[in-house]
Amino acid sequence: MAAQALVIHLTKGRVIDAPALRCTMESAFGASDAQGAWSWKDAYEAVEAAQVLSLRRYGPAMFARAENNPARVLTMLSKIGALLPSETRRSEESDALQQFSTPLEFAYVASLTAGITPGDVVLEPSAGTGTLAIFAELSGATLILNEWAQTRQQLLARLFPAAALAHYDGAQINDRLDGNLAPSVVLMNPPFSASPLIEGRHAAATFEHIRSGLLRLRAGGRLVAITGESFAPTSNAWRGSFERLQEHGRLIFTASLARGFFARHGTTVESRLTIFDRTPAKNPKVFPAGFGPVGSLEELLALVLREVPPRAALSVSSAQSTAFTASSTSPLPFSAVKRPASLQIKASESGVARAAAPTSAPAGNIPAGAVVEVAYEARDWKAPEGGALSAGLYERYSVQSIAINGARPHPTTLVQSAAMASVAPPKPSYRPHLAKSVIESGLLSDAQLESVIYAGEAHSDHLAGAFLVNESFDTVSAAPDDADKAVRFRRGYYLGDGTGAGKGRQVAGVVLDNWLKGRRKALWISKSDKLIEDAQRDWAALGQEKLQIVPLSRFKQGTPITSCRRHSLYDLRHAALRRTSGPRRCAQSLAPDANYRLAGIGI
Repeated sequence: MAAQALVIHLTKGRVIDAPALRCTMESAFGASDAQGAWSWKDAYEAVEAAQVLSLRRYGPAMFARAENNPARVLTMLSKIGALLPSETRRSEESDALQQFSTPLEFAYVASLTAGITPGDVVLEPSAGTGTLAIFAELSGATLILNEWAQTRQQLLARLFPAAALAHYDGAQINDRLDGNLAPSVVLMNPPFSASPLIEGRHAAATFEHIRSGLLRLRAGGRLVAITGESFAPTSNAWRGSFERLQEHGRLIFTASLARGFFARHGTTVESRLTIFDRTPAKNPKVFPAGFGPVGSLEELLALVLREVPPRAALSVSSAQSTAFTASSTSPLPFSAVKRPASLQIKASESGVARAAAPTSAPAGNIPAGAVVEVAYEARDWKAPEGGALSAGLYERYSVQSIAINGARPHPTTLVQSAAMASVAPPKPSYRPHLAKSVIESGLLSDAQLESVIYAGEAHSDHLAGAFLVNESFDTVSAAPDDADKAVRFRRGYYLGDGTGAGKGRQVAGVVLDNWLKGRRKALWISKSDKLIEDAQRDWAALGQEKLQIVPLSRFKQGTPITSCRRHSLYDLRHAALRRTSGPRRCAQSLAPDANYRLAGIGI
C-alpha cells in the first residue's frame, strides 16, 4: 500500500523526502515508527518497490518517448532518482547481509550490458527488491528470482507474481536451484563480503556468488555482476580466483567505478562492473585490460556501449530445459521423505525403534550364509581391579556392560580416564549384522565391536524434541509444541577413542553393519583427501572391495554423484561417526619402569 501511494508522488514529480515518506508509511500502517508499526528499512523498501511499480506502469512509454536511445533513457531515470530519498538509516539485517540495492539508473546500465531479449531466461541470485529484475521484465525476459531475506522474498512474490522464486543463499544457487531452471542471463549485485550463514566478514562471498551463477548459466549466456572495486583480476588476492572462474567462462569486461554510485542507497563504497560470457577462455590466466575509475553513469554508459561485445549464440541442449512453474519446488521436510523398504524402522519388544534385518542377499565379498547377528549378553558393571579404582589418572579398559560371544580382546592394551572408569556404560539391545569371519578372526576386537553396537543403538533412536528447518536445510531451531512442520532428527554417535583404538576400522564396521542391512550408501568425511587410502584400507580389512569407496574429486561440484559400480560408498573424504561420550579409550604400551606411557589421546 505504501509503495502504491509513493508511485503517485513519482508520477507527479514530487520529491519523496523524509516527512513525505513518514506520512505515507503512517497512513499505510495506521501508526508511527515510534509505536513500532514499521521501521525505516521498511520505508526504504517501500520506496524501492514504488520504483519497480512505476517502471512497470510507465517504462514502455518512457522508452518509446526516448526512442530507445540509452542516453535519453538514462537521463529520464536520473530525473526519477533525483526525487528519491537517501537511505541513511540502516538496520542490523541490512548491515549483516549488506543489503544495498542497485540504484535504478545503475541497474539500467547493468541490464543493458546483458543484451536481454524476449527469449531470455534471467536469473538474479540476490534479487533484493527487484530493481535489476524490472529491466529484465521490461525486455520481455522470463525471470528466476532468488532472495535470502524473508521480507524481501515476500515482497518479490507480490511484485513479480509470474517469476519463479527461490529462497537460498545466492552463493549456493547452482547447487540448490531446481535442475530444470537454466538461465541464459545472470544479473547480480551480490553481498561484497557477507554471507547469511557466516558471522562477520566473509571475503570470498563475491567469488562464491559469481562462480555459482556462472556454473548455472547456459553455454553462450552472459553474467553481469556488480561487485566491490577490489574484486579484480589485477589484484594479487583475486587473480587466482579469476583464473578459476575462467575455467567455466570468459571475462570480457571489467571497469572500476568511483565512489558515489551507491550513495543514495546508504554506502559510499567503491564498486566495479564485471561481465563474463559462458564461452571457453583460450587461456584462463590471460585477462582483458580493465577500465576506470569511471566517474559517472553517463561515462559508464558510453564505455559499455563502446567496449562490451555482443553476446554469443546460445547452445541448444536437451539437458538444459528452461521450462518451469511460477514457484520453484522446495525440498520435502524430513518427516515427509518416504524411506525405502530396507530402511523401515520396526518397534522392538522393549519399545525402542530397531532397524529391520537384512532384506537382500549379502553384498561385497561376503558369501551367502556368512552373515550373522552379533550375539552378546548384558552384564552388570563393576569397577576395575576388583571393585576399587587406582589413584592414577588412567585405568585399564575392558568391555564393561556386555559380553560378546566369540569376540577376541583388543590386540593392545587400552586405557581410559579414571573419571570415565567410574561411570557405568549403558546396557544396549541393538544387534548388528556382520560377517562371521570379522568376529571369529578378530578383524574387529571386542572393544571395536562394542562401538559398532553402541553406534547402532544410537542410530536406531531419535533426538529428544522436534525442530524447524528452513527450505535449504541450513538453519535449525527448536520447534514449539504446536508447530505444524516440525521434524525429528536421528541420534548420532560420537567416536572419541584415541590413537591405537582403531577408529577407522570401527567406522568401517558401522558402515558394514548398515551395508548388510540394505543401506548401501555411506558418507565418509575427513579433514583432507589424503586420508582416502586409510578409509580404503580399513574397508578392505573387513573383507570388502576397497574401490567401493569413491572419492568426491571424481565428481564435479554441483553435479549428481553417480558411480559405475553397483553399491558404492560415496566418500566425501571420510566419515565422522558420533559417540555419546567424549574421549574414552586410547592405546598404551608398557615402559621399562612399569609406568603407563600413553601412545596418544587425540580425537
